[in-house]
Amino acid sequence: MRRAKNLAINFIRGFCMALADSVPGVSGGTIAFLLGFYDRFIGSLDDLFHGKKNDRLEAIRFLAKLAIGWIVGFGMSAAVLTSFFDSHIYEVSSLFMGFIVFAIPVVALEEKRSLQGRWGNLAFTVAGIALVVAVTLLNPASGAGVNVAIEHLDFGLVAYVFFAAMIAISAMVLPGISGSTLLLIFGLYVPIMGAVRSVMGFDFAYAPILGVFVLGVACGVLLFVRLIRFCLRRYRSQTIYCIVGMMIGSLYSITQGPLTLASPMPAMGLGQFSVLFFLIGGAVVAGLQLLKRKLDDTPSENHKDR
Repeated sequence: MRRAKNLAINFIRGFCMALADSVPGVSGGTIAFLLGFYDRFIGSLDDLFHGKKNDRLEAIRFLAKLAIGWIVGFGMSAAVLTSFFDSHIYEVSSLFMGFIVFAIPVVALEEKRSLQGRWGNLAFTVAGIALVVAVTLLNPASGAGVNVAIEHLDFGLVAYVFFAAMIAISAMVLPGISGSTLLLIFGLYVPIMGAVRSVMGFDFAYAPILGVFVLGVACGVLLFVRLIRFCLRRYRSQTIYCIVGMMIGSLYSITQGPLTLASPMPAMGLGQFSVLFFLIGGAVVAGLQLLKRKLDDTPSENHKDR
């Protein structure tokens, strides 16, 4: 019974992370933070490549459970949610803004010991805001991207997708920066999500580029996750302040999301802002916190890897 409950908890965790990772605006890392298993998630990714045998086996067991939920969630999102993103961009953007605004105090309370009394580290919050705003300013005028079918592949395109995947995965595991937003910046969000839908429909012309993308993701995990884990262990206060800054900066990134569509729309202003969906975003945060308390009767895993 306990094993089944553990499997269900991690399935839901992975499912929620996938919904966030698949649509520009919120990262799966933010979900992991809100559900209280971010440190264990980062630690398991690092142990998968660098850990001792027992740590590696434990990481495989944990990540495999997450992966089941993530694959199901990502598949559903690729089939349904991304089209909703295109047709209701302002509502989705308002929802993500509500999610971020209500999530910031949750993160601050969760990390109260790391933040309280260390006000000098607010400089890292400013740096986090500046980083996300600077990355967002690189957004292309259109998110239509490039053709990644097998007949259009060449060395330059393969290398570009590989390195873009490396950078995107580093964002997906960080609270505050959306890997999907970075893919938009690189002009690869629409092509990669289209490739996923095509392969799900048994059109394997896009399978090679997805293989390249997965290799890039694996290399990104190998290179960046160890650095993130080190920073959380040795410089936790500075890292959390920076993460909060990145979450604040992502509010600007979300307002610019409509510019990255295949058919660009104006950046979101007050006239397009939806109070209803903003509040729904806040309700999602409250629901995730309730889910965390209901499903997990063990202490928060967010401090487990300190």
